[in-house]
Amino acid sequence: MRLSLAPLKLSRTPALLALALPLAAALAFSDETLDKVPKSEGYCSRILRAQGTRREGYTEFSLRVEGDPDFYKPGTSYRVTLSAAPPSYFRGFTLIALKENREGDKEEDHAGTFQIIDEEETQFMSNCPVAVTESTPRRRTRIQVFWIAPPAGTGCVILKASIVQKRIIYFQDEGSLTKKLCEQDSTFDGVTDKPILDCCACGTAKYRLTFYGNWSEKTHPKDYPRRANHWSAIIGGSHSKNYVLWEYGGYASEGVKQVAELGSPVKMEEEIRQQSDEVLTVIKAKAQWPAWQPLNVRAAPSAEFSVDRTRHLMSFLTMMGPSPDWNVGLSAEDLCTKECGWVQKVVQDLIPWDAGTDSGVTYESPNKPTIPQEKIRPLTSLDHPQSPFYDPEGGSITQVARVVIERIARKGEQCNIVPDNVDDIVADLAPEEKDEDDTPETCIYSNWSPWSACSSSTCDKGKRMRQRMLKAQLDLSVPCPDTQDFQPCMGPGCSDEDGSTCTMSEWITWSPCSISCGTGMRSRERYVKQFPEDGSVCTLPTEETEKCTVNEECSPSSCLMTEWGEWDECSATCGMGMKKRHRMIKMSPADGSMCKAETSQAEKCMMPECHTIPCLLSPWSEWSDCSVTCGKGMRTRQRMLKSLAELGDCNEDLEQVEKCMLPECPIDCELTEWSQWSECNKSCGKGHVIRTRMIQMEPQFGGAPCPETVQRKKCRIRKCLRNPSIQKLRWREARESRRSEQLKEESEGEQFPGCRMRPWTAWSECTKLCGGGIQERYMTVKKRFKSSQFTSCKDKKEIRACNVHPC
Repeated sequence: MRLSLAPLKLSRTPALLALALPLAAALAFSDETLDKVPKSEGYCSRILRAQGTRREGYTEFSLRVEGDPDFYKPGTSYRVTLSAAPPSYFRGFTLIALKENREGDKEEDHAGTFQIIDEEETQFMSNCPVAVTESTPRRRTRIQVFWIAPPAGTGCVILKASIVQKRIIYFQDEGSLTKKLCEQDSTFDGVTDKPILDCCACGTAKYRLTFYGNWSEKTHPKDYPRRANHWSAIIGGSHSKNYVLWEYGGYASEGVKQVAELGSPVKMEEEIRQQSDEVLTVIKAKAQWPAWQPLNVRAAPSAEFSVDRTRHLMSFLTMMGPSPDWNVGLSAEDLCTKECGWVQKVVQDLIPWDAGTDSGVTYESPNKPTIPQEKIRPLTSLDHPQSPFYDPEGGSITQVARVVIERIARKGEQCNIVPDNVDDIVADLAPEEKDEDDTPETCIYSNWSPWSACSSSTCDKGKRMRQRMLKAQLDLSVPCPDTQDFQPCMGPGCSDEDGSTCTMSEWITWSPCSISCGTGMRSRERYVKQFPEDGSVCTLPTEETEKCTVNEECSPSSCLMTEWGEWDECSATCGMGMKKRHRMIKMSPADGSMCKAETSQAEKCMMPECHTIPCLLSPWSEWSDCSVTCGKGMRTRQRMLKSLAELGDCNEDLEQVEKCMLPECPIDCELTEWSQWSECNKSCGKGHVIRTRMIQMEPQFGGAPCPETVQRKKCRIRKCLRNPSIQKLRWREARESRRSEQLKEESEGEQFPGCRMRPWTAWSECTKLCGGGIQERYMTVKKRFKSSQFTSCKDKKEIRACNVHPC
């Protein structure tokens, strides 16, 4: 997945050029923006020649490129962060990228281009457009920009930063404010750091690979799949540099694809075994269900393998499940040293990588093949906002696993006869454990106790014992092995002429048959892990041979076949099922006839009782669209039941519903009803009357705006007279008219016998804005006569509905 960057913008806003000033100006730096800036004497020359305080090795401020690479790929975008360790801060800065050993006073000295992320924080310098500086001088602890690497052939690039803090300028040519990146060798497609050299070591070495899964809800809480989280079976091999199992920048083979998407190692193992001349050992280890368990509950999976001078590389992979096509592993790890010896120990933390065959972005994304297939690449924290590893700040992904590769023995004459160190000697002499742990996964034991003392204190053969405790038996139908283990032993200091005191390794896998048709020979070997203490010679055999038959018929009508592959997984998850294995035609019959040999075999397989298996479910589908186009709604997602109906009821939810929120719906302006027209503002002549209404709801989220709330119209009562006495007479008549009207209203108020009522009050405001409310008005008693009865003369109230339109 590539970062999408906007086109490069050059800001024309004048920058604070504190770093472009000579020392006197730098020491006079204050919080206020400098009004006057001297013009540059050359192309960006002032920036690079700024005089200030040099603090070699100063770590209060740091310049970091995401992922901490030592190499850059031409044209690739990298996030660059300049930060201060609390409680420190900086007010100004300058960031440049120069070709190695260049001064920067010429345009061609600068390498790559910067991309502004936050224009409020950063901008390009007005007198040096290739450099980035602050937009405003204020306290800050971090800024970020993108740097687009230059084209191929540029060579090494130096990223430099200078910092203004208070009145001091820090400018470093080395240390935490300088980062050197060199161009990646295109031969290895921008991935491999160095070419693989020929190995000069002698003899062989044997190693143990131990895989420690650290992927848990505690370390990676975002969207962690609580159900069915696991690591698939480990598959790999020790091989030559002529064979590549997988590599960054390469394309996944069909075997890698099946491991990446399905967790199945069958096809991958077949591919490895077909490269028999280039592979020394096939590396296999059990799957882990669940992905993480304390070591006192279940030991970490491990496998042993050997290397020699021509097959000195080791590769392996294991799927992170569930996931679209995410894996961890090592590719072409070289176990041969430059001093012609064998590496003592390798410890490597692992982050997930994408096989490029599925385009899902979450653990449980539905299958979505990537067409065309993409190259294998490491996952990053900026791949997709829905990714469980997403970090908007672009930090590194927390490691999900650790692999430890330890040398446990060396065989044959070694080139470097001087041991590496004391631990090296101990490693060669240390006893090995069994290659295969046949303990069923349904049996949970404690760790083995130390071996007891030998039962014989003389040179007679005896036994020693160790014990473990059965802590849990998850499936009663699967028997658990004994909790005691015995081993033959002899008293201290004893030797045996027949060589039985020699400690031997387990037999290495049989070699391929010497012929491809008919009866031939094959061999296997082992080696001495520990010689007798008295220095006697071991007489136990270190090599065995036996007859082998491949393609019994060797007539012209027979065809040559490969050996049978491993059995596939059982077709049933519980109860009775079928499993298959396959082989391939290496050569068709010489006479042109059809090959009659079978290429597949099937047999029955028995899994644990079905009642012990929980229901199997498909991954969740993507969330549906929100049920509304604005405001609050609901969305759903579904999954399917994959278990057979006869396995019993499954109580798991097959559908989930959750709330969703889209932008708020538009709300139009709401107003009250118009008031009554007011009285004319003039007692004679031309005037006006007004009426008003109130805003009950302001418009929101783009709703219709409010119309006018005041209306005015003309009024004319009578023509004004110029004679003042006549005017006063008119006023007196008007007062008397109003008085008579008032008396009339009071007389009209006598609606009930025995009492006089005041007029009705105005209607109250509606109790609701919509959906149906009520309004009230009152008529109160003004005067009660003596002849009136108490019940017939009292205050009155009326109620009516209002705002009945729906909300």
